[in-house]
Amino acid sequence: MSAAAATPAHHGVAERFGGTRQPPFRGQERVDIPADRVGEAFCFLRDDGYDLLVDVTCVDYLEYRGAKHRYGLVYLLAATADNRRLTVRVFLDDPAPTVASAAPVWPAANWLEREVWDMFGIRFEGHPDLRRLLLPEVFTAHPLRKDYPLQGRGERHNFPILTRDDG
Repeated sequence: MSAAAATPAHHGVAERFGGTRQPPFRGQERVDIPADRVGEAFCFLRDDGYDLLVDVTCVDYLEYRGAKHRYGLVYLLAATADNRRLTVRVFLDDPAPTVASAAPVWPAANWLEREVWDMFGIRFEGHPDLRRLLLPEVFTAHPLRKDYPLQGRGERHNFPILTRDDG
């Protein structure tokens, strides 16, 4: 293991940006960053060697026991030069869950954030092309929110039927 890999992966990012460090889980470092400091924190982490955005996903904590926030955005980062990994979590709430886009820092965020927007309705300010990725534009809901009814809201019945000739 190199000296850099032995250094805690967060490198003080939580303290620097007003967040909190979480206890490591299965050897993985985790930090929570306030939503209003995400842009700065991402630039800091990129400059610190985290050159790969592995994934962006979201957790809906609606009615979750002890939860203080509705949504938890999860960014999985990797520093490929020294094999460091870091999980960054950002909490958001209704009525307008919005956070700065990571796409200017890591271009891989483009599609990952579009998927989160499509499924959870999280807005990413500064995203270059925030539109639906998996569902048609006429679909107005975000189906992975916990308050979305399991049987749907009847949106599918109102979709226009596309044929091969329309493609």
